[in-house]
Amino acid sequence: MATTATRPAAALPVLMYHHVSPVPGLVTLPPELFRAQMERLVREGWHSVGCAELEAFLAGQALPAKSVMITFDDGYLDNFVHAHPVLESLGLHAVMFVVTGWLGDGPVRSGQQACPGHDECKTRIAAGDPDSVIVRWSELEVMQAAGTFEFHSHTHSHARWDRLVDDESARRSALAEDLCRSREALKARLGFNDRHLCWPQGYFQPDYPAVAKEQGFDHLYTTRPGTNLPQGNALDIRRIVAKDKPAPWLTRRLGIYSSPLLSRLYSGLKGNGA
Repeated sequence: MATTATRPAAALPVLMYHHVSPVPGLVTLPPELFRAQMERLVREGWHSVGCAELEAFLAGQALPAKSVMITFDDGYLDNFVHAHPVLESLGLHAVMFVVTGWLGDGPVRSGQQACPGHDECKTRIAAGDPDSVIVRWSELEVMQAAGTFEFHSHTHSHARWDRLVDDESARRSALAEDLCRSREALKARLGFNDRHLCWPQGYFQPDYPAVAKEQGFDHLYTTRPGTNLPQGNALDIRRIVAKDKPAPWLTRRLGIYSSPLLSRLYSGLKGNGA
């Protein structure tokens, strides 16, 4: 009989984080809780995978049981200050979806850098000052070299084009340009042609995936709850919100979402898969 260590994964759960910060707020975990969650993953034998492994899994190749993908949306500075050191100390790997239009140049900041809460981050970005709350290209390079993060597209502007452009054809064109600019920026600065896109706020209209594919993105991440199956839909990658709850809660959720049957039953019971 196959052991847990050798048995292939029946499903791949993908975790979704935003902030790791001592400043309370929406979509925020305090650093000590994030460390406790990551330490529990390691202690219970979970293996953190990257996008190449997810691609292979969706193409039908096997992954070890207890595989999980750890993702972060938006690219907040606190990810570098607070999450990166934890991942590095534990040998874990994560994926950060960055809004390339928000990334600035400048020196790498200190690990003692103060990081505002979620509402203040939104206010500064809206005021044209993303650099004070978002990671810089230089910090991406540090994390990439350390192996703690790989970086993929969260668009160039984080715009909700459905709210900005009424005409369907014009909206598709605006989205296409936004995705093109993001992919070009990642190519110019990090040297690769990105194929992985996370929708801002998880929102996409029925015609958006076709636009994304035209721009070279063939793995699309949503905020739709659920898990991901071998040979599953790469244009509808499901994720689990990592909540401000004790570490045992997280690994219990992963236990559910690593089982196709339990995930389906739980999502149906809860209605939203929370």
